[in-house]
Amino acid sequence: MNEMPVIEVKDLWLKRNGDPILEGVSFRVMPGDVYAIIGPNGGEKTTLLKVILGLIPPDRGTIRILGGEPHEKRHLIGYVPQLRTFDFHYPITVREMALSGLLGRKPGLWKTYTEEDETLASKALATMGIDHLADRAIRDLSGGEQQRAVIARALAGDPQVILLDEPTVFVDAPTENRFFDILGDLARTMTIVMVTHDIAVIVSHVTNVACLNPRLFTHDS
Repeated sequence: MNEMPVIEVKDLWLKRNGDPILEGVSFRVMPGDVYAIIGPNGGEKTTLLKVILGLIPPDRGTIRILGGEPHEKRHLIGYVPQLRTFDFHYPITVREMALSGLLGRKPGLWKTYTEEDETLASKALATMGIDHLADRAIRDLSGGEQQRAVIARALAGDPQVILLDEPTVFVDAPTENRFFDILGDLARTMTIVMVTHDIAVIVSHVTNVACLNPRLFTHDS
């Protein structure tokens, strides 16, 4: 029996100021894949992730997440933006960071957390091995611990697929090695798509590699 793709992109085009920045992009991510998208800086890898998430509408083409439209399935996707997008001086705890990953599921302006939310956040922190840091301020963590807290934020929603944007750019080599150990553990239970510019580091850790700039060329590793 054929498996349904977790992500299927067909003939995706996106223009900026009249010029194409994504040209005819097509690919499929299957259950259990660890799919890496590489390419140079400015190659619009982050843009492609945002299109997959439904945050940027394409000019042409189709995107399906588990057979549905991106906006219908967004609750099944965990998203880890680049670490530089986070203000780690903001006065919140590690537990609050994980809980913030559930805010998008809550209607209305006044959002409160339930006991189930607390359980999901605690599970995510345990998965990342930082549950003992739950009451620590996020600003007091090491770079590697902050990285794991950001991933826990994405895991709190119990996603089926997780998208990671340059997750190792601002961490040192030992932290990077620990990250790939974590990646291997996560791959046992979910599908992973990761964008990066460093093929030499990731090639032995992934099942598929695709190069984007601005077309996409795929290669099974």
